[in-house]
Amino acid sequence: MVSMRVPLLILLSLLLLSFSRISQADTIHIAVASNFTGAMKELIAEFEKYSPHRVKASYGSSGKIYAQIQHGAPFQIFFSADQAKPLALYQQGLTQDSPFTYAFGALALWSSQTSFQHNELAHLQSNDFNKLSLANPKLAPYGIATLEVLKNLTLIQATQKKWVKGENIAQAYQFVGSGNADLGFVALSQVKHKASYWQVPSKLYSPIRQDAVLLSSGQNNPAANAFLHFIRSEKSQTLIQSHGYTTVNQ
Repeated sequence: MVSMRVPLLILLSLLLLSFSRISQADTIHIAVASNFTGAMKELIAEFEKYSPHRVKASYGSSGKIYAQIQHGAPFQIFFSADQAKPLALYQQGLTQDSPFTYAFGALALWSSQTSFQHNELAHLQSNDFNKLSLANPKLAPYGIATLEVLKNLTLIQATQKKWVKGENIAQAYQFVGSGNADLGFVALSQVKHKASYWQVPSKLYSPIRQDAVLLSSGQNNPAANAFLHFIRSEKSQTLIQSHGYTTVNQ
């Protein structure tokens, strides 16, 4: 009898431990600027390997996400492509904590057409292209940075009639990838592993400092706090850097 009870007790203990882990697991819904899509998907996968918690992510333009949060969208964390919007939410009393910087973004000029590759800047400066894709400056911080670049290159007037504005940087990338635009200003993270692109010198635009903030709805959510702790870890920072971003600790 004793030999049969021991395995049974072990089995019951394992079941209780399993139920305990399930009961402690939470799911959070985060909102993420579209430029950070690739990096965030990897971060979530890595986090979920070692945590009982689960993360659901919605991606889009920072401007639209900001408006959705103001109107009560059920997000627990906001990863913006700028500083202004998380700060505004903090000042409006819609966050639990003050924002923090999780990444610095970078711009690249890219073409999916072979004839343009390795000569992206030359084609831009000669106006030898059909359409130029960029993120809408009214919605996306990367669009604002693009305007700064074009201004500093004295190319706004020459190129403006050829602009095709995407709702966010992901759509700006899609316009180029589909061939609807010969050239496009995109996030460096989107093309870092492409054969050719022109990385825009950082001196041509203001730093794209990307901030995140814990929203009021995530205040008592263990998963939200655990995920933010993970984002600040050295492992996460290294992964973020591998996608073409720089981080505060670099």
